[in-house]
Amino acid sequence: MQKEQLSAWLAEGLGRAGLSGQPTLERPKQADHGDWATNIALQLAKPLGKNPREVATLIKTTLDANPHPLVDEISIAGPGFINIRLNGAAKFAVVADVLKQRETFGNSTLRAGENVMVEFVSANPTGPLHTGHARQAALGDTLCNILQTQGCKVHREFYYNDAGNQIDNLTRSVQLRAKGTEPGSADWPDDGYRGDYILELAQQFKNKGGNPDDADAVRAFAVNALRGEQDKDLTAFGVKKFDCYYLESSLYTDGRVDKTVASLNASGHTFELDGALWLKTTDFGDDKDRVMRKGAGGYTYFVPDVAYHVTKWERGFTSVVNIQGTDHHGTISRVRAGLQALNVGIPKGYPDYLLHSMVRVMKGGEEVKISKRAGSYITLGELIEWVGKDAVRFFLVARKADSEFTFDIDLALSQSEENPVYYVQYAHARICSVLRDGGVAPDALAAADLSALTHEKAEALAIKLADFPSLVATAARDLAPHMLPYYLREVAAAFHTYYNAERFLVDDPRDRAARLALAAATAQVLKNGLGLLGVSAPERM
Repeated sequence: MQKEQLSAWLAEGLGRAGLSGQPTLERPKQADHGDWATNIALQLAKPLGKNPREVATLIKTTLDANPHPLVDEISIAGPGFINIRLNGAAKFAVVADVLKQRETFGNSTLRAGENVMVEFVSANPTGPLHTGHARQAALGDTLCNILQTQGCKVHREFYYNDAGNQIDNLTRSVQLRAKGTEPGSADWPDDGYRGDYILELAQQFKNKGGNPDDADAVRAFAVNALRGEQDKDLTAFGVKKFDCYYLESSLYTDGRVDKTVASLNASGHTFELDGALWLKTTDFGDDKDRVMRKGAGGYTYFVPDVAYHVTKWERGFTSVVNIQGTDHHGTISRVRAGLQALNVGIPKGYPDYLLHSMVRVMKGGEEVKISKRAGSYITLGELIEWVGKDAVRFFLVARKADSEFTFDIDLALSQSEENPVYYVQYAHARICSVLRDGGVAPDALAAADLSALTHEKAEALAIKLADFPSLVATAARDLAPHMLPYYLREVAAAFHTYYNAERFLVDDPRDRAARLALAAATAQVLKNGLGLLGVSAPERM
């Protein structure tokens, strides 16, 4: 990849100049400053006790003496920035690379063999998936796709909380509806589930000849039915099949919770107070110690969480990413403290977390809060029904995960450049139309004379395409899938700008082939990026 080649050349140049450091290359904010820039001279100046421009001059002299075939010019700007300008062939080399690599353009082997688990969705089987689960599903599935491009062996996991009070409440709610008791009546519990789906479950259970007084049968039926519905919605959402569905109940039946508590007791980091068992999480950076076992009996929720993460480590997942709502922020320090207290070699930052905020839904200028079927929230199924899978997936990844997000139904349905998914998909469809009319065979495009590309808008588009591999690598490293939709919109904008600046279907065969080759490479990058998002790349719109 171009950026990596230039970074290595720059690092070698530092060594020849008798300097050491970690140079980074970034795109200049102004295109006339060059194609790449580094502030390494500013970083090295202070420890060397020299003026930054003096250091930059030394580096430039060394680089000029050992030129890179991609580089046309090196210059120094401002207080000591080093700007690098590429030659024409280098700028458009990405076109040939894309047309050669096709679906694999953007892939890397930098993390080959790394075993990564991504746990996401992990919804309680107590109701349909809501918009928060939808955002988590879109983020998780996209992140898994991105990690796979870097050579990671990715394991998708869904943790089912099939034990505890919420399942008891579900069971009780279905029992009452099966017996004719309605929400709001005197016998209805305050924490009972009120959505119409509870009545549907009760009717289905009775239709199968179930006995409402048999709590175990009601529980098993309701949980299995809701798990099936969640799986159906995730399939409709295009989420790839999970490799494992891990049941919380198995942590108890397998004795893992008791074993974890015994190990924590043996570690010397626990104490008893007021009849409760506490873990000294403050020993590991938490703001206060945490209760493990309540005085009245029963473990607090973070204890099985610790036990569960021990299983992740024991199963060989040295890299783990948990995708959860921002309301789970408090669990991070507790889980990590519990894992450290066990002293079994688990790293301090284990696991990683990608936290997301919840989603507000707007329709017709007003917030939509109530779903009759779910009772109090909009479901994933409803979002898909309203705007389609593609729009939901693109929109839910398009913002930084922990930022507040408003899903505008009207915008998602609009056919305008303000609708980002439409804008990107339209760019791909427009290119496909041009290529159909172009009359140039794919093999001829791959062999096109790219020196015919001279327009500044063509150059800007090619530079944007060249950023794709490093962008995907950065998104994987930083757990930042939101970078991808933003980038795709930039590519679409660069193409639309070029499309309006220069004709493609010209008479000159050399110019036509070169311009169509650039268009074909753009379509491929858009398709690759949309594929990582789980969004289609239509050829006609």
